[in-house]
Amino acid sequence: MGNAAGKARLAVAQNNPASTRPKPPHTLSIGMTAPTPEGDRPPLPDVVQSQQPAPPALTLVGLVRKLGPVGILAVVWTAGPPLCSIPLFAYMPTISAWLRSHDGTGVVIFTGVFALLAGVGLLPTYAQSALGGFAFGWQVGIPAALAGFAGASVIGYWIARAASGERVMVLIDGNPRARAVRDALVRDKQAGGTWLSTMWMVALLRLPPNSPFALSNLAMAAARVPFGPFVVGTVLGMAPRTGVAVVIGSLVDGALTGEALDNASPRWVWGVGIGVSLLIFLFIGNLGKRAVERVTRQQGGGG
Repeated sequence: MGNAAGKARLAVAQNNPASTRPKPPHTLSIGMTAPTPEGDRPPLPDVVQSQQPAPPALTLVGLVRKLGPVGILAVVWTAGPPLCSIPLFAYMPTISAWLRSHDGTGVVIFTGVFALLAGVGLLPTYAQSALGGFAFGWQVGIPAALAGFAGASVIGYWIARAASGERVMVLIDGNPRARAVRDALVRDKQAGGTWLSTMWMVALLRLPPNSPFALSNLAMAAARVPFGPFVVGTVLGMAPRTGVAVVIGSLVDGALTGEALDNASPRWVWGVGIGVSLLIFLFIGNLGKRAVERVTRQQGGGG
């Protein structure tokens, strides 16, 4: 009997091997899993290693590379005017004497060269405006300098547009806050503005006496400010400081040098210039801040 029962159990085990396997010690009979022994536990993921490394800080060189040609142009237009002003002041007495000796032709040459050299971002506009006042007097120097600014804005605008392409706008459109600031400042039709509102904003950005002409051309052209309001706003915004520079140049006695311009400049000019710059800076900063806050509220509400 015992042998028969043993043979029967052996036959069942051979036909169903799983029934003879011992249950894992960590498996409960009701189907729940008990705590796995330390040796059987899978390794925990390394949280520190799984995290993405923080992006490196963006340096000036990295920013220039990211912007491409427009970044290189920004460097050139930043360094060009102060460097090229050195030979301009060195030869300014000779240049002014030559312009004076050519009467009407000198005005045309002055305006054309002004537009070309300021448009390509090589010469400081203040020195060229003062040169017009010294050579022709303020009555002729002011309209000649403003005509030069108009031509320079056209040249600089299209150079900047060609250099920037769509790269800058892609970066702006990819950042809702940057897009909001751009729309608040440009105020073109896409941002719900009008031709006049865009023109007045351009004039406001041009008004501070320390506003760099070439870099402003680059920034506004890359941000797709419409061409017409850009040119008209540039002339209107540049008119006050151009008139001051031309009048100062006309007051210089003797040779036109940098020191002579400093001596002929009234002290109140610098104070007014600093005050105007601060007011416009605060106004524009407030516009940008309100635009960012509006986008932040919209994102918070959408979330």
